Amino acid sequence: MKRYVDNAATWLSVANIVVVLVFLIFPIAVAVTMSFDAREYLGRFPPPEYSLRWYKHFFSDDYYLTGLATSLRLALITTIVSTTAGVSAAITLDRYAGPGKQALESLFLSPLIVPAVVIGFALLLFFANIGVFDGFTRLLGGHIIITFPYTVRTTLAGLVGIRKTLTEAAMSLGATERRAFWDITFPLARTGIVAGAVFAFAFSMDDVAVSLFLTSPDTYTLPVAMVSMMRTNFDLTIAAAAVLLMIFTFALILVLDRTIGLDRLIGRGVFRS
Repeated sequence: MKRYVDNAATWLSVANIVVVLVFLIFPIAVAVTMSFDAREYLGRFPPPEYSLRWYKHFFSDDYYLTGLATSLRLALITTIVSTTAGVSAAITLDRYAGPGKQALESLFLSPLIVPAVVIGFALLLFFANIGVFDGFTRLLGGHIIITFPYTVRTTLAGLVGIRKTLTEAAMSLGATERRAFWDITFPLARTGIVAGAVFAFAFSMDDVAVSLFLTSPDTYTLPVAMVSMMRTNFDLTIAAAAVLLMIFTFALILVLDRTIGLDRLIGRGVFRS
């Protein structure tokens, strides 16, 4: 009887995995397939004919290209600023053992639990009150706020297990505190730092809720442009744009792997004492 129960549990687990994989992959497969649809309208799946018309339309549409350029520039600056600030905050929290440490950490991570719509609206009012009306500046401030907690959290995870005696030993041998950080702490925490940077870039490229409140008529991101086109002139150019975003992410990972190496860039795991 026990054997039958074990077999049933195994098959149930396999079926659950298959269902989850189908649920995750099928929508992506549909979007990729429909982006090659030759029809001028959104019809039934699968399409009877295929073409590159929607990709040609994307690269000939200044509205989408402006949004893509803004998204890339915004994501790059956001990643640099958010990672720098997040690593500094995480190291401070890791070394600080006084009162209020948990409150400070909760404050740094609070954007994770505050609804993005609330953050976007609050920032819109804040920037209006201080006289900041430049769309890119407002978007940059909003994206730094929503990505900062990820860099803090992942860096803290990377710092777990790194013994303080390693840094102290380096400093006792003549290294400055800055040199000890770059030679000892950073290599061991590199996995968490790079993971936070990747999260920051991905969330900045993908954000809609906060960006909708902070855009201006001349400065908007690609996701905002896609949402706007869905409301005004819905066509399968949106599917082509989504596929191009996926291709860009895959190409970025491939280039990093071929030029630097993901093992070298990210590291081989979190250090444990």
